[in-house]
Amino acid sequence: MKKRAVILLLAGVLAAGSLTGCGGLEDSDVVATVNDTDITADVANFLARYTQAQYETYYAGYMGDDMWSGESEEGKTYEDTVKDSILESLENMYLMEEHMDEYDISLSDEEKNSIKEAASQFDSENGLAEKEKVSGNTDTVERVLELLTIQKKVQDAVEAGADTEVSDEEAAQKSMQYVTFSFTTTDEEGNSVDLTDEEKEELKATAESFAAGAAGAADFAAYATEQGQTSQDATFDAESATLPTQLVEAADALGEGETTGVVEGDNGYYVARVTSLLDREATDTKKQEIVSERQQELMDETIAGWREDADIEVHERVWDKIEFTTLTVTMKQEEADPYTDEVQTDDQVEDTE
Repeated sequence: MKKRAVILLLAGVLAAGSLTGCGGLEDSDVVATVNDTDITADVANFLARYTQAQYETYYAGYMGDDMWSGESEEGKTYEDTVKDSILESLENMYLMEEHMDEYDISLSDEEKNSIKEAASQFDSENGLAEKEKVSGNTDTVERVLELLTIQKKVQDAVEAGADTEVSDEEAAQKSMQYVTFSFTTTDEEGNSVDLTDEEKEELKATAESFAAGAAGAADFAAYATEQGQTSQDATFDAESATLPTQLVEAADALGEGETTGVVEGDNGYYVARVTSLLDREATDTKKQEIVSERQQELMDETIAGWREDADIEVHERVWDKIEFTTLTVTMKQEEADPYTDEVQTDDQVEDTE
């Protein structure tokens, strides 16, 4: 049968929770060493099981009860892939802590107090048996929250060094209005049906007639409506991947106010009009995306450099004792209190009765 335990999980930026149900695993066991610093099993368990809870809460519904046993890539289960990511994140947290002085980073008294208060709340809202099961002693909770806080502060400091200047030319986004003449239709039962070659020829003639009229229309969208078609708005640049490649190439070659002829794509014919060569809102959004990409690249490069110079050793026998297939973990939002989440676990044990 299943033995059920309920744990209250603190919510908010500094929240973390964990469950451990692995026989023979001691909190003081060493999962990995990063240079001269040990990553102990209690810290690894706490973060691993919290991550597991998030996955099982939000993905198990459509991935199934055996989600962890499924293959995510050749030779690796989904459990293997997620655990690899968790361990790498932990190693990176310890490297960030090691390099935090380089960015004049320290924990403020307010942050330290917040961490202690969060750990104290976790301690008071969970029973002794549950806390033992999750390695949820106060010191461990405080340590995980400390690492997460340092991680965020170091990341912010590193990313602050990225270039935030992006010109309109570099980020320029154009806008268009376009009509689609689809190669599929819907039958009486609501099923999608592909057009025959003959039907496609008829559709092309319709699209060509529309294109000829649209070229001289003052208002593309209004003309589309008059012709019983639906005009859609889109922003784009030469590298846009959300629109058909053929449509993007045709529109990108036009000036403002110009209209394409019939453009054949993989799924239909298209006719479009370029409405702006510099859509202000879309361009500003693209600038933010470019800055975010630069920041992420700088963070990745920085971490990669630290990892290359570091001496990292993983104790596989210890890490392997944390298994997601022997314990299920879920999170539920507490309706009565919006500031707490409920973590529910199902520990698989044999019925000895």
